[in-house]
Amino acid sequence: MKLNSAQLGKHLQGKLAAVYAVSGDDPLLCQEAADTIRSSARSQGFSERQVFHCDASFDWSLLYEAGASLSLFAEQRLIELRIPGGKPGDKGSSALIDYLARPAEDTLLLISLPKLDGSAQKTKWAKALIDNADAVFVQIWPVETAQLPHWISQRLAQTGLSASQDAVELIADRVEGNLLAAAQEIEKIKLLADGTPIDADYVLACVADSARFDVFGLIEACLNGDAVHALRMLDGLRGEGVEPLFLCAMLARELRLLSGLALQISQGTTPDRAFAAARPPVWDKRKPPLHKALQRHSAGRFNHFLLELQQVDAQVKGQAAGDPWSSLARLCLQLAGQRLLLEA
Repeated sequence: MKLNSAQLGKHLQGKLAAVYAVSGDDPLLCQEAADTIRSSARSQGFSERQVFHCDASFDWSLLYEAGASLSLFAEQRLIELRIPGGKPGDKGSSALIDYLARPAEDTLLLISLPKLDGSAQKTKWAKALIDNADAVFVQIWPVETAQLPHWISQRLAQTGLSASQDAVELIADRVEGNLLAAAQEIEKIKLLADGTPIDADYVLACVADSARFDVFGLIEACLNGDAVHALRMLDGLRGEGVEPLFLCAMLARELRLLSGLALQISQGTTPDRAFAAARPPVWDKRKPPLHKALQRHSAGRFNHFLLELQQVDAQVKGQAAGDPWSSLARLCLQLAGQRLLLEA
């Protein structure tokens, strides 16, 4: 049975299933869903707990042993399997299928997974999990940017706080989609508010800038054509002391990928086939921003950007005149689709 996070709470008020799987990419939402299941299990007498981290070297016989052994300390127990890669492998698949066919008595199995895409959900072990009458598959969907202010308002209300719309939107802007950072800032406001009206000025006074200035965020902003955001990310990376040579290396890798994709597409290959042929293949989540960049620039243009990166490299090493950060800003603007005065 499939449930979303909103349906989970009501479901847990009744009899618990033998197996729960929580799947999603957002660490906060997945953690909270798993915590809710653990809390319900404790309240219903599952007082013993075993946790297994299932990496490539995990011995899946431990699952058989845990399911077959008698509990030493409690009548009911919770077994947790954490599969960070989302792929249990052949031995893990067989072990999970066997367990799901005969769940251990007086035992609740909680499986933590990253997001499983459509093809992953069609594998034998995933189908055995999703289609099992004794199992619940909890799909955690991300909070989209447009939904973030509403999510923050609800989160504030859960803590007994209310805020003006300007304050809510300011929090959303400063955390840039990082739900964990948003939750931490709300907790901070709760501690500091003490009856103070929560407006934009109050948020400015007490909320740290939790925006994630990471290199992948910079690249994604450039690919999406969001020049303003890209410059903000670049400035944040500079403020955090990131070396420009590291940025050059990461941008060069992306540009070489884009150049190869653009060349294949210009020769008649469909974008999906070009993405699949890339090494490593392009993830589904990355396809939309790459599509946007490929619609703006040709293979020759991406190769020109690579030459500009060589100039930045020379500037960092003192072998060419100019400021490397200014050159990086110019390159990011061009990659985002902005025409500069010298290009007009």
